Amino acid sequence: MVPVSFAGEEFALMAGRALYWPRERALLVADLHLEKASFYASRAGQMLPPYDSRETLERLALAIRETGARRVFTLGDNFHDSAGPERLEPHAAGMLAALTRATDWVWITGNHDAQMERTAGGTLAEELEFAGLVLRHEAKPGESRAELSGHFHPRLYLTVRERHIRRPCAVVARGKHGADRMILPAFGALTGGMNAADPAIVEALQPASEIDALVHAGGKLATFPLWRAAA
Repeated sequence: MVPVSFAGEEFALMAGRALYWPRERALLVADLHLEKASFYASRAGQMLPPYDSRETLERLALAIRETGARRVFTLGDNFHDSAGPERLEPHAAGMLAALTRATDWVWITGNHDAQMERTAGGTLAEELEFAGLVLRHEAKPGESRAELSGHFHPRLYLTVRERHIRRPCAVVARGKHGADRMILPAFGALTGGMNAADPAIVEALQPASEIDALVHAGGKLATFPLWRAAA
């Protein structure tokens, strides 16, 4: 874990793409996309190995153990579709039930799971304001409060010595009026990504004075400027 100062609070960015909030003993993750493989198998005939949910939940359980988190907030697109909880194989279903019983678990719903029912344990909310931070799935342009979100699956694209590198990252915007906003990387095992400098991400975080990518690299936090407001 590497420390991150955000919105006047101290957080820690984990190598596994989760964000830990020590003061609240809270773990925040975005875009689990559980049961994505089974969705593609049933809808598109793409027979992907049906173990993505198990892998994602194992990584999430490890993050909870490493941090000692007592709360978990998932920032939307928890399942790849609203019927995902019904398709969980028994081992993954048992893991999820154990995790939601052991923690104060809140599902923030997203565009993939807006109709998600209370069948996966925990509680549901479209968005939530908690301890001074707005937790929602997709960043809201014009938001003047401190905000944590997901949705975009940001990845930093770099070219180093003719080698192309893509690394999941968090994206942080420093607001013109003091409010910080952060988009978390996708946590799920079977998730792609969008260039962190994509105009859609920049637009979603406006108004901002600057936007940076944060990457957990070798036990340190690397910061890469993505966008600066014109003088």
